[in-house]
This record gives sequence, C-alpha cells and structure tokens, in this order.
Amino acid sequence: MSQQNWTVKDDIREYWSSRAETFDLSVGHEIFGDDERGAWHALIERHLGSGIGRKALDLASGTGVISRLLCEKGFSVTGLDFAEPMLERAKAKAKARGLDARYMEGDAEDTRLPDDAFDVIMTRHLVWTLPNPQAAFADWFRVLKPGGRVLIVDADMTARGFGARLLRRIAAFLKRFAPPAAMPGIDRERHNRILEQVHFSKGARAEDVAALLAAAGFENIVIDRVFAPIRKAQGRHMPLHQRIDRASQDRYAIQASKPENLTAEAVPPGRHAA
Repeated sequence: MSQQNWTVKDDIREYWSSRAETFDLSVGHEIFGDDERGAWHALIERHLGSGIGRKALDLASGTGVISRLLCEKGFSVTGLDFAEPMLERAKAKAKARGLDARYMEGDAEDTRLPDDAFDVIMTRHLVWTLPNPQAAFADWFRVLKPGGRVLIVDADMTARGFGARLLRRIAAFLKRFAPPAAMPGIDRERHNRILEQVHFSKGARAEDVAALLAAAGFENIVIDRVFAPIRKAQGRHMPLHQRIDRASQDRYAIQASKPENLTAEAVPPGRHAA
C-alpha cells in the first residue's frame, strides 16, 4: 500500500501486529494469577451474568485473554481482531485449552457480522483506540440481540485532578531509580501518531463514552469504577512506580443494554427497527 493511501487504521493494525509476540508478557494484558482471574470473573458475572447457552463477541480479542475468561464463564465466544499475528496466538491458545472460541479477522468499527447475533459484547482497552466510536457503537448495537449487553473495560489515562497529577509525579520520580524496564514490541513513534488521530486523543472519559453509547441507542448505562480487586492483583507483578502510575488513571467498566423491544422511535437515525 502506498504511503499516500495509508490510514490510521493501517497504523493500528501494524502497531498491534508488531506487539503480538510479546503481548502476553505484560501485566494488564495477560493474567498472571488466580486472584486476578477471579476478580475478572466477578466483574463479568456482575455485568453479564452466566454464559451458559449464550453467545459472546470479544472485540479486539488480541491473544484471547478476555475470550478465555468468557469461555470460563460458559459463553460460546467469537473473537474479532485487526491483527493476524494476534489471532494466530489466540487460535493456538484456544485449541490447546479446548475453549469454545473461534476467531476471525475484522474491524471493530464495521464487524460485517449478522444482525442480532450475540447476547453480549465485551471489549478491553479498545475504545480509546477507535477513530470513530460513534460508528463502532452503532455497529455493536446492530449485532446485539434485543436485550443484549455490552461491557466496555477501558481507562482514562489522563491525570485530571490534583491527586492524580501528584501520583503521576511521584511515579515519574520513583521510575528514575528503578531498573530499566524492557518493553519489547512498542513502537512509541507509531503509538503517538495513532493517539493524535483517534477520537479520544485527550483521554477516554467514562462519561463521554457513556454519552456516545446513549446516542447509539443503548440504555441502562452503568459506569463501574470498582476496580480495586483487579488493580491489587495486577500490582503484585508491577514495580512500585508502575502501581502508583496506574492509581493516577481512571479505570472503569461500562455496561449498557440494547432495548428489549425496539420501536421506530427508539432506533437512532440511520438504522431500522428489528
């Protein structure tokens, strides 16, 4: 592809493809203990319920970490990702563990999946990377069954308040005395170029994400900031400065539902009632 036709989505695909080999080495990507796994299970149970007899779509599935959690809760999982190297690893892990998960390459903003196909959708650390979250949420609304739920796990990494800014300064100070951390696979130049072009370039505030979900037709929107169990479990595998820096971020889950009974008035412009 010529540089002239290169888009931010091509950058996103290349960035995550380059990170596939080392993705599972990072705390916050892979899960390194039963305490963290249990905390994620509790979050899923709280917002999505049991997966027995239900279909889940894991968007930006990466190497299949969230897919595995959903399978363990009983869901039949379809994982969709932009990056083929990520998908290769997810497929290999699912096969080795005998998980009820299948994977396909696709765009989270335009999945090309059938209408009313899934009971739940779950994403982790996807929304902040979206160039057009409005289009993504409209597509997610379409592929969910009436009454289906979406669960978004993400973070606003912008330190907004005085306390958060102070924590970030302390973390930066302590980092100067920590051994250099090897972060293989991270192309900082490409990462920053992507960040400049996505919708939430100034930080993905939970309230802003919720407002876009409402505009797409979702209802019963809940912002859940009870992340202490996950953060504590992850922190056992992080150096002190990283734990403090994480504490400066607003990490959250957002649950929202597609209405059970859609009427023409309830469907946002540009789509049709089922």
